Formats: sequence, structure tokens, C-alpha cells
Amino acid sequence: MSLPPQFLDEIRARVPLSRVIGRKVVWDQRRSNQAKGDWWAPCPFHGEKTASFHVDDQKGFYYCFGCHAKGDALTFLREAEGMSFMDAVELMASEAGLQMPERDPRAVERADRRTELVEVMEQAVRWYRMQLGMGVAEDARAYLKRRGLDGAAAEQFGIGYAPDQRQGLFNALRSKGIAEALIVEAGLCAKPDDGGAPFDRFRGRIMFPIRDARGRCIAFGGRAMDPNARAKYLNSPETPLFDKGRNLYNIGPARAAVAKGRPLIVAEGYMDVIALVRAGFDGAVAPLGTAITEDQLRLMWRISPEPVIALDGDTAGLRAAMRLIDLALPMTAPGQALRFAFLPEGQDPDDLIRAKGAPAMSGVLEDARPLVDLLWKRETEGKVFDSPERKAALDKSLGDAIARIADKDTRDHYFQALKNLKWELFSNRRRDVAPRPQQVWQPKGMRGVVPVAPVASTRASRLSSPEANERAAEEMIEAMILAICATHPHLIGPVEPRLERLEPGDGDRAQLVHDLLAGSQSQAGQRALESIMAEPHVKAAPAILRPQDGDAAAEILANALDRIEARRIAREEIARAVAEIEGLADEGLTWRVAQSARARQQADSPSLADLSDLGEDREALAAGLRAALQNEIWRKPRR
Repeated sequence: MSLPPQFLDEIRARVPLSRVIGRKVVWDQRRSNQAKGDWWAPCPFHGEKTASFHVDDQKGFYYCFGCHAKGDALTFLREAEGMSFMDAVELMASEAGLQMPERDPRAVERADRRTELVEVMEQAVRWYRMQLGMGVAEDARAYLKRRGLDGAAAEQFGIGYAPDQRQGLFNALRSKGIAEALIVEAGLCAKPDDGGAPFDRFRGRIMFPIRDARGRCIAFGGRAMDPNARAKYLNSPETPLFDKGRNLYNIGPARAAVAKGRPLIVAEGYMDVIALVRAGFDGAVAPLGTAITEDQLRLMWRISPEPVIALDGDTAGLRAAMRLIDLALPMTAPGQALRFAFLPEGQDPDDLIRAKGAPAMSGVLEDARPLVDLLWKRETEGKVFDSPERKAALDKSLGDAIARIADKDTRDHYFQALKNLKWELFSNRRRDVAPRPQQVWQPKGMRGVVPVAPVASTRASRLSSPEANERAAEEMIEAMILAICATHPHLIGPVEPRLERLEPGDGDRAQLVHDLLAGSQSQAGQRALESIMAEPHVKAAPAILRPQDGDAAAEILANALDRIEARRIAREEIARAVAEIEGLADEGLTWRVAQSARARQQADSPSLADLSDLGEDREALAAGLRAALQNEIWRKPRR
């Protein structure tokens, strides 16, 4: 519902900002000037001790000189209290003595009816609370005590007791003049099909009030005391107040806690939430007896961009997590993520906290894993990928899953993360059987043989030729990169983005790059690899082509990638400089060429002249450019 700007201005004018903020801070009386509406206090957003938080009643704005938080009264209620915009407006309108703008008559009628139902629910809360202190609730009190819940906990969460009486609550509410129709519509009592008198829906149960984000009781959850009860937990039915798929238990206090920087933790049940809150994890909520729904996910993301799903360490908890994957994937996007924390097997948060305390629960939450890890676990755990068909099946299942992600950037990052996990899985598998030389991908005719050649053979390399040009030099570096990656596939993952930037001019080599990145083999790629392995400078480097020499190979690979990237960047800069060299070589041009030459020198380590002293001498500058293009590039790898 849109609100007229005049209405918002009116409530801001009627309610001083200092009144709204004063509930959350202690004013510094020495710095504040109440007469002028000038207030100072320690900031409520970043927990400081000095009074750097300033409130100006006349302007209606606050500002913190420490964390730079700023805004008006509505902003403060949303950020400090975790309220929605409409909730904040309604609260301020109530304080200002203003009615919210009129809606259509039917909407007003429904709102009035909801107000009546809320009052009925609050009457039920008070009656259930009173029953918990009676003799009829002795077993219920003993149970709560065994679960570590004292009177303070029962008071905090409004826990009560429904006696095992057919019309205990019904008669109590009727005695207060509440209409039978309202009691039934609120879901507190059910009317028999034969038209008899309504009977209590909850009997012989410990009662947990379910409140909405504004703190209004909208439903109940009841825990049966009879171990033979058909349902251990029973929730209120759907009513005009309550839609269980659109609400979360403890949402109001959790929202306020998250606004103060606490994590949003999603547990499975009422007792888990109560145990978490009592242990200091104030941002705990729970779905209401069902699996998490789309609406509940959206509600969580409105409170926190990355809720932590804390699941019991049993088979049911794992199944619930796996079901949530398919629900959440299409909805994930920047600012809408999930993490999963798995408790020790056979324990829920209440069990863990009572057994080992809050630090143990903190450890579980710190180990929470992102959704992509859970997807990978689901698709790979207990499976063997020892054939192309099984690997292809894995590719298809993962591809089908991430194809459902609507946001392109998120989908691309999932693709990259899963590709890295596949490389790790398959390269580890290859390393497990690495003692057999034939497992190393080598050209036809060289399988099982470590390529060794006398150093003298490097005389045939194009690198040793004085006529070597820039492209030939790059092809040599390129060849060494591809040879190392083919021999040490586990090194590909960390440098994959850099390999993707390689642009070989030769078509077969381009196919080889694709094969290495995709973990596949093709005829064109095989031809390119056989040609590369026959290069004299590659055959002369057996130490980095043996599978067991991974550390040396990794160092050479990083050095080679540095070199080829530095050369290409330098070439691009030099090309731009050459385009300008027809005119006067000014200081800016000289500086750019000098910087480019230095970057290349750091990668290649040749003895390049310092171009910074060339000034405006065009002949010297041209000579410097030629020297940069013709310098030898293959040197001892950096250490």
C-alpha cells in the first residue's frame, strides 16, 4: 500500500526523533542540549563508548561520526529494530495519534476482524500461562525443568499449558464474553460436524505462542505430554491470522537481533530455538512444523542475506537439507545465499548446548558450508566416476541443477566452483594411481616414458636462433605451459582463469587448451600435444615433466604464465606507443613505455635499458622499443 508523502511528513513532525532513538541509547547530558533538540550518545549500531552519535530533532536526522550511520526515524526503526517499513510507519502513526490512510471498506472490515482475533489469542495466552502454574501442570513443569527451562524462560517465551479437558479454554473465553464464532475462527476450538458445542483443539499439551514480526500472537504450537499421542507436536490450523508457510517462530526478536549484527540461524523446532536464544544466539528462528517453503525463504532473506540452516545430525536432517537445495537454487542471487551447519550425529542444538555449552554450537556455526558444497555432496557422495559415461552423468546432473539459477552472475560462479571441485576430484583420483607412468597424459609413442634429451639438443630450439621473433618466443613459453598442464593436471585448477586467457594462433593448440580445461581429449589436441612434446626445449626439461616433480612444475608454470602475460601487455602498450611515435615523444609516452618495459623485465629478468632517461630523443626511444621486442626471454625460473 502506497502512503501519501504528506502523511509521512506529518508523523515525522509529530514524533520527535529523540523520543524514538531515546529508547535505545543513553544520552550524554554534558554534550546534549535538550532545549535546542541537539542530542549526543554512544552509537547503538557499532557499540562504542564515546558519544559520537548525533541526533538533530529540528532537522529530523541522525548521524554517527564513527560508523557513518544516518537516516530519519523510520530508517532507525528499520535498521535498529529490524522492522519493515509498514510496521515502522504504523508504530509511529500510533505514537503520533494518527490513523493510517483509509483503505477500501472490505479491507477495513478484515483489519477490524483480525484485531478482534488477535485479542482472543492474547486471552488464550494468558489462560494457558495461568494453567502452567496450577497443580494440573505438574508433569509439564517437570518436563520443562528436565529440558533446562526455568520460570524465566517460560516467561520470556510465553510458554503455557493446555489441561486435558474437553472445554477448559472454551468455557474460560466464553465467560469473558468472547463470541463462540471468534473462538472457532481463531483456531482455538473446533466445532463438531454434528453441530455440537465446540471443544478445545489443544489438550494435555505444553503450549508455545507463535507470534508475528510485530509480536502479536497469531497461533500456537502444542507439545503432547502423552507419549502415545497421535501427533507429538500440533500447530494451530490455517486462520485469517495464521499461514504456517509464511511465518517463522521467534521472527520478531530474531529480526531485531540480526539488525544488531547477529547471524540468522534456522533451527528445526521450538525447543531448538529456545535453547539457542538462551545460549546467546538471539537470531534463531524455526519453520512451523513443515519443510521450509519459498515464502519462508523470502522472509529469511528479507532479514539476512545469508541465513545459516542448522540441521540435526541425523538422516532426517540431511534429507531436509537435500530437499532444500532444489527449492533454494532457483531463488539464489547476490544477497540471497544459504549456509548449512550440521550438528553431530544424533544431536539437535538443544542436546549439543546442554552437553557441551555455547562454544560447541559456535564451532558448528563457524563450520557452516555454502549451498554449492551441499549440492556437490549430494551428487558425488558414495559414487564412483571411473568411466566417461559416469563422468558425463555427473556433468549432466550438476548442469541441470545450476541451469535453474535465474541470476546469470550467480550461475556463472556456481559453474566455476563446481568445475574446480571436479578438477580436484579427478586429479586426486589420478594422483592415487600415479605410480603407473601410463596414467600421465603423454603423446602417442611416449606413454610410460619420461621425455629426456641431452641439453645440447636445445640448439635446435627456435629460442636459440638470433632471428627469433616475438611470436616464436611466445609459442615456446606457450608450449612449456601446455606440456606442464598435460603432465600435471592437478595444477590446472588454480591457474584455470589464466589458461582461459591463452589464445594460441594454432588451431590444434587452441583445441588442446580446451581439452585441458574440460578434462577431455580430442584428436586435434592429441596432435598438438605430440608436437609440443617433441620440441627440443620441452624434451630438455624432464624434471618438470615427471609426475613426482609437482612443486618444481608449479613454480615453472607460474613463471611461464607471468612471462607470457607480461609480454602481451607490453606488446599492447608498445603498439599504442608506436602509433604515437610519428609525433613528438612526450614525457607521458616515454613513461608508459618505461613502465611496460619494467613489467616485462620483472617477468623475464633480462637486462633491459632503463627507458626513463630517454627524454624526447626519438631515435633513442625507437632503439629502446626495438630492444624490448628482440630481447631473449627464456631464463632460469625465478625463485
